[in-house]
Amino acid sequence: MKKLSDLREELMHEMGVSAMGGAPVSPGKIRSLKRQIARLLTVMNEEGAE
Repeated sequence: MKKLSDLREELMHEMGVSAMGGAPVSPGKIRSLKRQIARLLTVMNEEGAE
């Protein structure tokens, strides 16, 4: 849960920088963060279903 909240916080920061017109540190970072969050949620849902 801690890792998930950290990733979401980082994603919000990167999206905020992008929305204000700033260039993100890495162009693929937002996409990467979204994928990492999806992977965590998938694993958590699979563990909860069992």
